[in-house]
Amino acid sequence: MMQPDESAPLHGGPDANGVLPHDFSTNANACGPCPSALRAVQAADAASYPDPRYTALREALARFHAVAPARIVMAASASEFIGRMTAAVAQAGGRRVWLPPLAYADYRRGANAWQLEVVEAAQDAGLLWCCDPASPTGQPQPALAQLAGRLGAEAHGVLDLAYEPLRLDGRLDLTDEQRDAFWQLWTPNKALGLTGVRAAYAIAPPGAEALAARLDRLAPSWPLGAHGVALLAAWTTGAAQQWLAGSLDLLRTWKAQQQGLCESLGWTCMPSVANFFCARPDLPCTAARQAALRQAGIRLRDTGSFGLPGHVRLGVLAPASQAALRDAWLAVRG
Repeated sequence: MMQPDESAPLHGGPDANGVLPHDFSTNANACGPCPSALRAVQAADAASYPDPRYTALREALARFHAVAPARIVMAASASEFIGRMTAAVAQAGGRRVWLPPLAYADYRRGANAWQLEVVEAAQDAGLLWCCDPASPTGQPQPALAQLAGRLGAEAHGVLDLAYEPLRLDGRLDLTDEQRDAFWQLWTPNKALGLTGVRAAYAIAPPGAEALAARLDRLAPSWPLGAHGVALLAAWTTGAAQQWLAGSLDLLRTWKAQQQGLCESLGWTCMPSVANFFCARPDLPCTAARQAALRQAGIRLRDTGSFGLPGHVRLGVLAPASQAALRDAWLAVRG
C-alpha cells in the first residue's frame, strides 16, 4: 500500500490506493449521481474544444441566478478559484486575509503561497473567506451579515456556497443585498453527486469589474473542458433541480439514522444543517484504527487540517454504508 505524501494538501475522497466502497470523507450527495446530469456529461463532445468564452454557459448560469452574464466568472474548481482569487487580491496590493477559525485548509494554503498574513480581525483584512454551511462543521457561519457590511472597494469577501444546495435545515441568513456584497462561489458537482467532474463558477458583486477582469487575466485558457460545461449546463435545468429537491428528504432521513448510529457507538455528534456533520469518536481515531477501517472499506475525514483535532467529518451515506461503519468500528476498537 502506498504511503500518503505528508506535504500534499489534505482532501477527502480516494487517494493513491483507490476508491473505497464506504467513503464518508467527502460531502457529495449520496443519492447521486443525478441522472439527467450524468446523461449530459456522458453525451459531452470531448472531441472538440468548448467555446473559450463559454458564452452559452454564462448566459444559462446568469438566467439561473437572475444576474448579468458579465458577473459570471468560470473556474476549473473551487480550489482553483481560491488560489486565483488569492493571487488577484495579492497582485492588487492586498496583504491580509481573514478566515473562520474552522475552515477549509485551501483558504490558508492560498494565503501562504502568496505570503499573505492571516489576521484574527476581519476589519484588518483585504480578503475574507466565508462558507455557509461551513465545512467541516456543517453549521451556519456566525455573523455573516456583519461581515457583508465590511465589504467594498478595500475588502473583498468570498462566500463559498459549495454546500448551500445540500442544506437540510434552515436557509442562508442574508438579504439579497448582503449576499451580493460577496463573491458567491458555486460548485454544483457535490450536489449532483458527480465530484469527479471538476467545474465551478463565481458570481461577482455588482461593481467588481476590475477584480473580475484581473481574475480573467489570471485564468488559464479553457478552465472548463467539455464535461465541466455539460455538468454546469445541466445544473441549471429543471430536471436536475427537481431531482436535487427530492434527494434532500432522503438525505434528512439517512442523516438522522447516521447520527443515531454514531451516538449508539458512544460518539459525540456536533450539530449540523447540511448533509454532513462532525463527531468525536469514543476512542481516538489513530493511524492504526484508520488503516484498519480502510481495510474494511471505510474512510473517514480527520478534521485536524480544518483546525478541529480529535474529530472526524462524516458525509451522510446510505444505511448499508452506515452498517459497514458500525461493524468496522466495533471491530477496530476491540
